[in-house]
Amino acid sequence: MVEVFKTNVQKKAESKMILSTLNETFPSLKVNFDLDDPDKILRVEGHDIKLKEIIHLTNSKGFECEILK
Repeated sequence: MVEVFKTNVQKKAESKMILSTLNETFPSLKVNFDLDDPDKILRVEGHDIKLKEIIHLTNSKGFECEILK
């Protein structure tokens, strides 16, 4: 399963901080950013993706995050 989120992350350092947190919290998931995309995409791949928790963790770091429809 793959989920794609729209964020407002702008800098590579910011994305690394969020990826580190997500990797620690959800080690079985593959996560990455596409900061070249206008929607600053956060892509999450794996089984049992906890959408609300991913959004909450990203928000807790001071960034917007919503499921891209």
